[in-house]
Order: sequence, then C-alpha cells, then structure tokens
Amino acid sequence: MENVIIIGAGPCGLSAAIELAKLGIQPLIIEKQCVAYSIYLYPTYMQFFSTPELLEIGGIPFTTPNEKPTRLEALHYYRNAALRSELRIQPYHTVNRIDRQDDGSFELSLTDRTGLDSTARARNVVVATGYFDHPNLLGIPGEELSKVTHYYREAHPYSGTKVTIIGGNNSAIDAAMDLLRAGAEVTVVYRGESYSPNIKPWVLPVFESMVDKGRIKMLFHSRVTRIGERAVTIVSGDRETELDNDFVLALTGFRPDRSMLIAAGAKMNEQLTAPIHNPETMETTVPGLFIAGVAASGSNANEVFIETGRLHGGMIARYITGTRPPG
Repeated sequence: MENVIIIGAGPCGLSAAIELAKLGIQPLIIEKQCVAYSIYLYPTYMQFFSTPELLEIGGIPFTTPNEKPTRLEALHYYRNAALRSELRIQPYHTVNRIDRQDDGSFELSLTDRTGLDSTARARNVVVATGYFDHPNLLGIPGEELSKVTHYYREAHPYSGTKVTIIGGNNSAIDAAMDLLRAGAEVTVVYRGESYSPNIKPWVLPVFESMVDKGRIKMLFHSRVTRIGERAVTIVSGDRETELDNDFVLALTGFRPDRSMLIAAGAKMNEQLTAPIHNPETMETTVPGLFIAGVAASGSNANEVFIETGRLHGGMIARYITGTRPPG
C-alpha cells in the first residue's frame, strides 16, 4: 500500500510530490495523460502572465531570458523538475473512483490507455486534477459540429477563413490577434457590455486599435444562438443576425469536475461550489483525502493559479508528516 497517491501530474501535483519527497515520503503520481498536460493544451506560442519565479516548484530555479516564460519553456521546466526529482509517475492511467475502505485507507479504480482495469491502495490521496477536460458548453444547436472547438492552439489552420470567437477574456483576445496576423477574418462575440477588466493591460490598447480600424469585428452584449455549417446566428440585444462563418472558437472557459470527490464522500460548499476543506492543510471533510491546485477552486477555476496552487503541496506534506511549517 502506498503512503500517498497524488492524482494529477500538473504543476500543483508535481509540487506536492516534491514537497512530500523532501520530508521522506515518495508518493505515486497517477496521471491520465502526460506530465503538465493542461499546459500542453495551451496555445502553442502562449506567453505566461506570471514571472518565472512565481511558477517555480520545489525550490528548482526556472531560468529563462524572457521576463515572462513561454508555454514551451514551462513544459521543459516541469518535465525536467519531475525527472530531476525522480518522481514516481504512472502516466496514461485514468482514476475512475476513489473508495474509502473500512480501515480509513483508499482504493483507487484505474483504467490505462489500452482499457485495462486495475486498482491501487493508499493511506492518503491528493486530488490535484486540472479542468481542461471540462469546457463550459454553450448548449446551443450546432455546438457538436467539427468546425467548433473549445481549444485554441495556433492560427495557421485558419488563414483565409471566417472565424467567430465566443468569449471576451484573455484567451479570446489573444486568439483574435493571432488570427488577424494569420490572415483570418475575425469576429468576437461577447456577452459583456464592454471589455473585460481581466484583459492583459499591454494587449488591450492594441486590440482596441484593431477594432477601431475595423480589422476585427467586436460584438458586445451579444451571444451566438445557433451554429450552422456555413453561418452562425448571433443575437445582439433585440436584433438577430446571421453571419457567414467557417470556424467557431468557443473560448468560454473551463470548470473543475467534482464527481470523483463527491463520490468519495467529500462535502461541497454549495454557495461557492467548491470542496469544503481546511485551508491550512488542504484536507477535505474525508480524513486523508486532500485537494491541491484548481481542485480547490469554486465555479470560477481562475481563482486558483499555479502561483498559489503550487503552495498547497507544502501544506499537505507538513500535515501528513507532522512537520511544522518553516519559520
């Protein structure tokens, strides 16, 4: 039986594993994809908002000549952090259930990429899963069409096409600028009355300039109500219009999946839609079951970032080992 199993090999899961290793516990990390899979799904040429120091885990320096690191640099950093720390990672295994046993331990039901089922046992479990598997769906006709995606990677495939972007936060604005440079005809459809205050301050003036010059069409107080093979239907206020369209990027954000925690017995804060937990130890209402990173957030997954979620591992490690915090 393992002392600790960590579900998820993202930055927060890796951080928890490194902090546990420092205190003498070598946890097993179970990851259903690859290391840092959420970052792998980021746009190919994305640059982080954070400085490299705020993305570091385990005291391992994140060195880069750039003020703000890129996606590629982050993948290299977290991959090497895992290798250098000799973490035990079992990739391409999906955890389907966490069942608490009579003796207080946990049994995890797993399925590997070939469909083979297995189990694993642990005294403690840390759920450090991300949210990129669960986009916020629009719930409109045509959303299932192959022309629609909730993930933006890069602009090249959209050159010379008509693209509708749904959303108004950083991901939508960055994608619109990329697409414009690649020669796409871009329309951004946003429910808000004006630009989101969360947009990166060095990007917003440039984007506004492109809108003012008519190079990007920005529709406020608007929503897409239907997606067809060759057009989208947009409602702006009381007016409905049909817009010629080749592709739709529904960049409406993502949400954490609570089902596995709830099935394991963890109670939720219904108002915040977040797992009830001790903020000093990250333990849920189920003894021995912990959460780290985005798993601790509410309905707004953006309230927990790598910068803060990476600190959860130290709290968990100190609690499990009975070690006092430094200082």
